[in-house]
Amino acid sequence: MHAGARIRLLEALAGAEARWGISEIADAIGVDQPRASRLVADAASRGLVTRDVDPKDARKSVVAITDAGRELLTQVHAGRRSAVEQALADFTAEDAATLAALLSRFAAAWPR
Repeated sequence: MHAGARIRLLEALAGAEARWGISEIADAIGVDQPRASRLVADAASRGLVTRDVDPKDARKSVVAITDAGRELLTQVHAGRRSAVEQALADFTAEDAATLAALLSRFAAAWPR
């Protein structure tokens, strides 16, 4: 499984207030349901999520992130933060502010 998709799955579940079904996960991370199901199965085999029977509908599963999944996210986010800090190390404060402003404009204009 692609590590980026696994991280998107964990990030979505980490931000969820409740356990999610496969269709909710698929919608949240922008994949179809079969792909979401494979991602969940892979993450469950790695101990990153739990997959249980939905108490409201035994035909469905509900998924939640585990402590190991949260720890992996912490490590990934720390690595990303370090990479950004390294990339910006030679930027002046003005250059960094200009980049931040341009990225904000770019993100705001991104089609949704």
